[in-house]
Amino acid sequence: MTRMRAMAWKNGGGTTREIAVFPPGAGMNDFIWRLSMATVEQAGPFSAFPGIERTLAVLDGRLSLVGEGLAAELDAASAPLCFDATRPVHGTPLGGPVRDLNAMVRRGACTVSMERLTHGSVVTGAPDRFLVALKDQTCDGIRLGAGDCVVVTQDLRHDGPALLVTFTPNPACPNPA
Repeated sequence: MTRMRAMAWKNGGGTTREIAVFPPGAGMNDFIWRLSMATVEQAGPFSAFPGIERTLAVLDGRLSLVGEGLAAELDAASAPLCFDATRPVHGTPLGGPVRDLNAMVRRGACTVSMERLTHGSVVTGAPDRFLVALKDQTCDGIRLGAGDCVVVTQDLRHDGPALLVTFTPNPACPNPA
């Protein structure tokens, strides 16, 4: 399981728990990709990240997102939503706090896919692939609680709902790490 480092949001409006970042040790302005989990407790603007695409999935609660060309209401059953993190976006939790998963990639350097897996399966191992448990479950004999994350470096069997996140570098883009 990965260890999550707590840190302030870029705009200071809350805290996030960083699951993984590339290159290792990269900050808010120089990452190629970043995976984090946050709790949204009050309405407010999302942090702006110029040149970044963001994919967000709600783990718990309901969240309204409004911005230029964006109006969405997400819950724990919604498909992950991809949007331009450069543009202003305002989030409002509906009916209580929201816990979400954020995958961010530098445009042109990397892509990300985030998929909801509704039941157990075998996930193929790949570089920069993560499985986030949505309910308590077993993953190759290891107990995971809801919100726990494992790096999928080899084929992995899990027995419950999860989010699968895969970062894929653009081979035409030089690696700045």
